[in-house]
Amino acid sequence: MLTFIGLGLCDEHDVSVRGLEAIQKADAVFLEGYTSVLTGTTISRLEGYYGKKITPLCREDVELHPEQILAAAAAGTAVFLTAGDTMTATTHADIRIRAAKRGIPTRIIHGASIATAVCGLTGLQNYRFGKSVSVPFPYGTWFPMTPIEVISANLVLNLHTLVFLDIQMDPERYMRISQAINLLEEQASRSGTNIPLYIGIARAGSEHPVVHAGISDEMRSFDFGAPLHIMVVPAGLHDIEREYLTRFAGLC
Repeated sequence: MLTFIGLGLCDEHDVSVRGLEAIQKADAVFLEGYTSVLTGTTISRLEGYYGKKITPLCREDVELHPEQILAAAAAGTAVFLTAGDTMTATTHADIRIRAAKRGIPTRIIHGASIATAVCGLTGLQNYRFGKSVSVPFPYGTWFPMTPIEVISANLVLNLHTLVFLDIQMDPERYMRISQAINLLEEQASRSGTNIPLYIGIARAGSEHPVVHAGISDEMRSFDFGAPLHIMVVPAGLHDIEREYLTRFAGLC
């Protein structure tokens, strides 16, 4: 049996009761740590809370060499842990397909998702979001323009854009909101596009998340604190969305 468990957004306490019970009963526990991370905790704290030894996995372990996961699931009960809600990454779906092809039973235990947490923290209406996009760190001469293309297409349709910020684990590196805005403003300049408003969210799911909305210069100087950071480029705001952002995100 292979169970996919979403751990929520912040720390060891975010896991559901059903998820915790499944972890404690498992013969093998794997933690995927490259699509997202729980910045409010550590692996040792997770192990202490769950009462289980955890095997951390990098991208290559999941995408290229998943044999240890599948072997453990074939021999007994294994769990595959991810931050947020499980199955939101293509590679997680691939592992489930691989397991099914081998006749290994699978199930999913969901966790809190950043996609819905952002709506709660910003007041933006869920059904008004278009395609999401990720902003990667540039590498050498590689400077992808996909983020501004997606944002521009959504703005034409009057849809909000959820903007994921790059995470690199070797070495550990988390993109900050100010860095992402610098990259997006450069892309906007090259493409002749204007982004009128940004919303930044830091440490969603924690005791003290930070949410702030403003124009590019204001946002670049605002102190969002420690990661994880994520952003929204909103389309035209509904009156309730605007009031919510004014009251809870400092929108002027």
